Amino acid sequence: MGKLSPTLYYTLVVALGGFIFGFDASVISGAIGFIDSAFSLTPWQQGFVVSSPTLGALLAMTVAGVVSDALGRRTTLLYIALLYLCSAIASALATHYTMLVVARFIGGMAFCSLVVAPVYISEISEPEHRGKMVSVNQLHIVLGFALSYFSNYFFLNLSESDAGWVASLGISSAPWRFMLGLEVVPALAWFILLFFVPESPRWLLLKGRDEQAKKVVNRLFSGDDAIKQLNAIMTSLNERSWHWREGARALFTPALRFPLLIGLILGISQQVTGINVIFFYAPTIFEQSGVGTNAAFMQAIWIGLVNIVFTLVAMYTIDRWGRKPLLITGLCGVALSMAVCTYGFSQAEFYLDRDAVAELAAIVPELAEALGPVSQIAFDSDIAFKQAVASAAGDAMFQQHEALLLSKSIDMNAPLVLFGIMAFVASFAMSLGPVMWTMLAEIFPNQSRALALSLVGVVNALASFLVQFVFPWELSQFGAAFTFAVYGVLALISLVLVIRLFPETKGLSLEQISKKLQ
Repeated sequence: MGKLSPTLYYTLVVALGGFIFGFDASVISGAIGFIDSAFSLTPWQQGFVVSSPTLGALLAMTVAGVVSDALGRRTTLLYIALLYLCSAIASALATHYTMLVVARFIGGMAFCSLVVAPVYISEISEPEHRGKMVSVNQLHIVLGFALSYFSNYFFLNLSESDAGWVASLGISSAPWRFMLGLEVVPALAWFILLFFVPESPRWLLLKGRDEQAKKVVNRLFSGDDAIKQLNAIMTSLNERSWHWREGARALFTPALRFPLLIGLILGISQQVTGINVIFFYAPTIFEQSGVGTNAAFMQAIWIGLVNIVFTLVAMYTIDRWGRKPLLITGLCGVALSMAVCTYGFSQAEFYLDRDAVAELAAIVPELAEALGPVSQIAFDSDIAFKQAVASAAGDAMFQQHEALLLSKSIDMNAPLVLFGIMAFVASFAMSLGPVMWTMLAEIFPNQSRALALSLVGVVNALASFLVQFVFPWELSQFGAAFTFAVYGVLALISLVLVIRLFPETKGLSLEQISKKLQ
């Protein structure tokens, strides 16, 4: 077996931040139902618990570029690792809604690793392998997603165990604390490993630390490759450092207008097509198809597995096929899969017959007693059914037992919806997921790269926050079919923009891409 190259080793270490992001972002999908019951959340509060990390990311990304340029990529990543660690501890120990939101907001500030890590990886990679190397960060993200779904399912089943130690540890009464607290392990490991990672040679040259940069380049590459990489970087930097104010002014020059347009289209499209709704509300969405809580958690695991497989597909093809073909293929898949989900949910019917009410009476007697006015009535709209049940049983009772009620009343093609969501995740994982961060790390010049990425990251985080925040309200007011239809239309708009505007950056050095776009 060949020796692991220094570039790949440092990429794997830095990309652990992506793993922690993926875990932190999606672990809430399993915990939110228990948190809802523990703190009696309204739909808006539920949306804010899920989306508050993205609000933290929005704040952090406004300064991530400046901090990264001032302190260095590695030092910035160390502070980010500490934020993840503190957030995980505080989230697991939260005693009320506000404390939990603040803890998750702090963790969200660490989401700016999504900007800093790709910059670092792109700056230590060879042009012909850069797409694959930056995609390693995306692979770690989806591995984090998958582990969170597995761990959520594990703690859900453990909480139902009769073992004495499960109750004594509090797992049976508050499994969500253990779901959120597990993040401490990878966050601590990442913080320690980052001490063994060198600083980016491009950043060192920006700061005039030429000798240190040469040592790092010689660690990363050998022989002629090291000389070639060093000369290319030094030429592109014009042998001087830019103050962050110069970099900020450069963002608004005509030369950067087109790269920024491309970056903003990517940043917005990645979020408004609904990916984080799928990742962060997966069990909730599957519960809407009537499969029940345990099956919904199990189906969420399939999301994680499909995500991993098609991220690997993207890593294999991104430097062979190119960035633009993957984006076009993936967005076509996103639009079609959202159409499938829309159709599946639009065909759903709801009917509580006598047998269903009798089954509910054996499980939750007080709920069954309140369902008289809505039993034996057919509903062809999830909104009408939910409003009728909430009116009869009360909002609190309905929210507590929504998954159970849907599983006893709904008649729909649940496998079709599952297929649509899996197809959506597969399409995203081979396109907007890895390709966005690869292109963002490529299309901006050295002196303005971190600041430009911060700007796009802020817009990306804002779009993500809005989509996540409004989803519970949108679901309750307009229904699942309408919600998925909106995502499909936005995917079609994104597809048209990619076809008409986007360049291909495959196989070009960062310096060549910068000249091409200018």
